[in-house]
Amino acid sequence: MTSVQGIGVGRSVLVVEDDKAMSVALCDGLASEGFRVVCAANGEDGLAFAAERKPDVVILDVMLPRLNGLDVCRKLRADGNDVPIIMLTARGQEADRVLGLKLGADDYITKPFSFLELVARVEAVLRRSAAPGQAQTDTQHYEFGDVRVDFRRHEATKGGRPIVLSAREFLLMAYLVAHRGAVITRDQLLDAVWGYDNMPFTRTVDTHVAKLRKKIEDDPANPRYLITLHRLGYKFLG
Repeated sequence: MTSVQGIGVGRSVLVVEDDKAMSVALCDGLASEGFRVVCAANGEDGLAFAAERKPDVVILDVMLPRLNGLDVCRKLRADGNDVPIIMLTARGQEADRVLGLKLGADDYITKPFSFLELVARVEAVLRRSAAPGQAQTDTQHYEFGDVRVDFRRHEATKGGRPIVLSAREFLLMAYLVAHRGAVITRDQLLDAVWGYDNMPFTRTVDTHVAKLRKKIEDDPANPRYLITLHRLGYKFLG
């Protein structure tokens, strides 16, 4: 298991998950990485713990009893609580992922997922929340070059003029932002953005990346931000 020492040690995580087996696995795993972990089994307790215990990050399932994860996210943001939130969504629930981002979630991960990937996502949101100049680089409002993306309002502009991004392109953009600077494979994008994998011959990713590139790049033929890495995948440098 990869350690996140220096990031995880002493930081607190609230896990809001009603599936007992998954909750135990997540809480035990995060504790082994040095996090102080608080667990809640329903949305009402999760909302109360987030307000009372002030965790450094919240891992929030969408499907919860008593108050679903989307409502928890909405209420936290309405109350001015800007704790980083990572949503857990079931495969195929694209609408929930889009709505979660619009409501103020910082990232999302689809079930089933790798624990190591979850730890990496937690590490990434903690780095962003501690970084100087966060206002320009959070996942609710992200800016690069003359492009500004507002994930909460589902709006984007380039050079001050509106550009139209589809729901899928917002998800793609959110994943690229969350993993900026890293090499991202097509299979990773298929799994995270489309909710399925094991389709090595599909051109779906390439087609959507090309469309997104035309909207955000000054010269799509010579991209500055969304780079293709031959035989590897993509890298976002925004």
